[in-house]
Amino acid sequence: MEDGKLKEIIKAAESWKKDCYQPSLKQSPERLSKFSTVSDLEIKKLYTPENISRLDFLRDIGFPNEYPYTRGVQASMYRGRLWTMRMFSGFGSAEDTNQRYKYLLSQGQTGLSVAFHYPTLMGYDSDSPRSRGEVGQCGVAIDTLKDMEVLFDGIPLDQVTTSMTINPPAAILLAMYIAVAEKQGVSRREIGGTIQNDMLKEFIAQKTFMLPPRPSLRLIVDTVEYCTQEVPKWNTISISGYHIREAGSTAVQELAFTLADGIGYVQACIERGLKVDDFAGRLSFFFNAHIDFLEEIAKYRSARRLWARIMRERFKAKNPRSWMLRFHTQTAGCSLTAQQPYNNVIRTTMEALAAILGGTQSLHTNSLDEVYAVPTETAATIALRTQQVIAEETGVANTIDPLGGSYFVEALTNQMEEEALKYINKIDDLGGIVRAIELGYPQQEIANAAYAYQKQIERKEKTVVGVNKYQVDEEQSIEFLKIDPEVEEKQVARLKEVKQTRNQARVTACLADLKKAAQGPENLMPYILAAVKEYATLQEICDVFREVFGTYRDPGMF
Repeated sequence: MEDGKLKEIIKAAESWKKDCYQPSLKQSPERLSKFSTVSDLEIKKLYTPENISRLDFLRDIGFPNEYPYTRGVQASMYRGRLWTMRMFSGFGSAEDTNQRYKYLLSQGQTGLSVAFHYPTLMGYDSDSPRSRGEVGQCGVAIDTLKDMEVLFDGIPLDQVTTSMTINPPAAILLAMYIAVAEKQGVSRREIGGTIQNDMLKEFIAQKTFMLPPRPSLRLIVDTVEYCTQEVPKWNTISISGYHIREAGSTAVQELAFTLADGIGYVQACIERGLKVDDFAGRLSFFFNAHIDFLEEIAKYRSARRLWARIMRERFKAKNPRSWMLRFHTQTAGCSLTAQQPYNNVIRTTMEALAAILGGTQSLHTNSLDEVYAVPTETAATIALRTQQVIAEETGVANTIDPLGGSYFVEALTNQMEEEALKYINKIDDLGGIVRAIELGYPQQEIANAAYAYQKQIERKEKTVVGVNKYQVDEEQSIEFLKIDPEVEEKQVARLKEVKQTRNQARVTACLADLKKAAQGPENLMPYILAAVKEYATLQEICDVFREVFGTYRDPGMF
């Protein structure tokens, strides 16, 4: 904008403030002493061209599918194809979850997303003493290839893409998926999907641990290297800010620590000897959709732009696909409340809309009952229908980046990018993300943010409807899913049968080969695949890793 025109706007804004806004405050004083986002970024009373005067349209905003991708990574975005509706599902046995998948697919879901129970997440079998009482409770129980065969029975893996939320044992679950596909007659080169495989955020936030950070990173790079060569349609990591936000971070912290994790993975792969353009196009991201509508939209737009610049300028990637930040979104579990649970449908709708207006590639909408338990079929259907109504009835998918050019959205996008860069530079100064995690830096920052937000709620500076305002004496009761104790008994029985009928000599040999390879520099994926095909259990393989690499104990941050 020309200086003369900008000065004219600034002068007019000052006149409006003096002659119009300030007199109006005598009749209607401002509701709050401070207006800020849910992350506590202060919001000005009005945004004008002055707030984006340094913005260059072609350099900073541009066009969809063109660098720096602020407006989206696909040229036609939702005019060409809607986002993938990928509901996160898993509970009880593989049979139970298989039935839920088939139901959701019949109702219009367009991708699968596997939720594993905690023993699987932590690398333990269902018959482990550590697993008692947890089997099938918060996800599906997967101990051996047999369970994966049942999980995807009747679901052709060349016709769906599957996302698996798994971290310490991610390489093992990927190997099982490859083996199931091959049993269906589907080549590993044809399967598509994503493994989360993001251990750095586990140390920062979610806390499902197995190995220390550095050997964990080695396993991740093994999967990236293997898939680059053997499973070319697979997204090798879902670099996840979701759990960082669920742990209590601000939106800026979620953005910064997620991209810092991504930088750490790219650097580790390059140090392995991989060429950045050979693998970077198969990195994907996973973000939270929290309740502050416009802050979330700005977060996604700044994430795309910041990652594009990091990949092109820092890592010298040449392929435009390497610059693209493609991401899945899940609405915020931490925003849901046990009080007045039907309010959660409203929260989820607004969060889903923010993710869509922010340009997500796929979306999971939380169910109203997830505060209590794994969703019922009815609640999951409402959550899926939420996406479908937004997609088919509201019109928001009819144009690309409809909020692009908004003075407020563009100013907030710039602000979030600037604040995130401060964190990324700080992490670089500490020696990189692994060293920062070892020092406890991101963990402490998140703990401080979570504490500050909780105090704001307690002081009623931030409102949570039904919790600290608009409470009711009698709470609504809802039905929620309860997992039958027989699930654990049947799962342990199936595991026992697998162990009794497999070729134990082959299993023993495979585990010995895996241990020897782990003690050296070889890529471990071929050895893991060989072991799962012989029906070695998840824990048997993880125990090899624990023996060779040791285990991790969280230092705790308060």
